[in-house]
Amino acid sequence: MTQKIAILPGDGIGPEIVAEAVKLIDFLKAEGSLDVITEEAPVGGAGYDAAGDPLPEATLKLARESDAILLGAVGGPQYESLPRDKRPEKGLLGLRSELTLFSNLRPAILYPQLADASSLKAEIVAGLDIMIVRELTGGIYFGAPRGIEDRNGERYGYNTAGYAESEIERIGRSAFDIAMKRGKSVCSVDKANVLEVSELWREVMERVAKDYPEVELSHMYVDNAAMQLVKWPKQFDVMVTSNMFGDILSDAAAMLTGSIGMLPSASLDANGKGMYEPIHGSAPDIAGKGVANPLATILSVAMMLRYSLNNSAVAERIENAVGKVLDKGLRTPDIMSEGCEEVGTVAMGDAVLEALKA
Repeated sequence: MTQKIAILPGDGIGPEIVAEAVKLIDFLKAEGSLDVITEEAPVGGAGYDAAGDPLPEATLKLARESDAILLGAVGGPQYESLPRDKRPEKGLLGLRSELTLFSNLRPAILYPQLADASSLKAEIVAGLDIMIVRELTGGIYFGAPRGIEDRNGERYGYNTAGYAESEIERIGRSAFDIAMKRGKSVCSVDKANVLEVSELWREVMERVAKDYPEVELSHMYVDNAAMQLVKWPKQFDVMVTSNMFGDILSDAAAMLTGSIGMLPSASLDANGKGMYEPIHGSAPDIAGKGVANPLATILSVAMMLRYSLNNSAVAERIENAVGKVLDKGLRTPDIMSEGCEEVGTVAMGDAVLEALKA
């Protein structure tokens, strides 16, 4: 049955990197490996420019009707003066919330060809393969009450961090299900020594773990987890944590791999429908210069095929093609090292396409 992919290029380098990923999708369609249709729509700043809203109704409708979503990036300095509810990031948060994309998968994998790009010693990061499972639709980013108000003659800002048992349980099960397909180890990260919401988080994780007797569950405070990611990252297999902690730890883990430009992500609902995007953001400082790294977006397509479109074989072809290009020594500026050949966005995309054809 034909599946539908919503293409949301967004802002900054988003259109450039998504274009390279779409080239691969179009080739796979043409050769008969994929039975999909694609449709493009604006989101973020582009959504505001087109329809006065960072998540236009037509874009949300397309996302709901699609089997998977490929997103580029949102945001840019030209939108920072807009009212908060009109800023590009509201489009991204709106998609996550409206589609109940509660499970964010953030892999931190070190390609052996890029070991020298990591800021840590090779023996610390060689063979790194961590999956961070971040709860995405709850916690302090969505909690109420929230706001800025006048108190005692000065401005006071506040946000609420809260989770229902059901929210914790479903992200826990997502993490344990993934661990069953990997190293059967889950580290749950919280701050239970000072936060009641983390006390509940830990209790629920312990309860969920009873349904997965083959998986080893451990707990770690978030400050220690941040330290251990730098000290001994290969101790982790699957890490599961809350929205804010996951936001911070996954970016830290990304840099262990040498470049945030190499890492994809998935945001899934309870049925496996997902939104796929590179984790590096819109990078407005290099937008339009043709130097952005498209590999994270291309690898996001591989994740899409594996988790939402049930086509692991083609996902593996894409991942192998990326590996072959790195073997050839082709590098965008963010992953450039001595002895390699520096290429731009389009040339890197073309190289992966040729490797995929081969």
